Amino acid sequence: MGEQSERSRAWYVLHTRSRFEQVVFDGLEKKSLETFLPKVTTLSKRRDRRLKIRIPLFPGYVFVRSDLNPHERLEIVKTIGVVRLVGNKDGPIPVPDEAIDSLRIMVAGDNRVLTGTRMKKGDRVIVVDGPFTGIMGTFVRYRGRGRVVVSIEALGQYAAVDVPEDYVERVPPG
Repeated sequence: MGEQSERSRAWYVLHTRSRFEQVVFDGLEKKSLETFLPKVTTLSKRRDRRLKIRIPLFPGYVFVRSDLNPHERLEIVKTIGVVRLVGNKDGPIPVPDEAIDSLRIMVAGDNRVLTGTRMKKGDRVIVVDGPFTGIMGTFVRYRGRGRVVVSIEALGQYAAVDVPEDYVERVPPG
């Protein structure tokens, strides 16, 4: 690879199918692409035992380094589990190398890393864990102690469920 193409390589964010981060990461690695899936250690939420597990820092996202030449871009987007390259109408948006370096440092230790984008009233959400798994609804409000209220509409009526915040993911627009 020449110096010019190396200089034009940048990090990009891939949006993945729900819970497909590792599948995408492994698929890109098999294609010899430079990838990064930041993970943090947390306690599992299983009722029968509490294990320390590694989970993605940003659920639904994986980083890939590429110059996005047509062949490589096609290989990236046809990887199993990839939904799209994150960007705007002008195309994928590169992530600064410094941001990736900072993330690598943050996830290298066992320190707690807090993330998230607060949900706003009216956001479309899906329940991804627990007895209400699969329910699509509308975020209503935070209820305290890590719980949220999700409203579901059926037959012109509304019902609301109170679920742990970790069980709910925002549905990407589109």
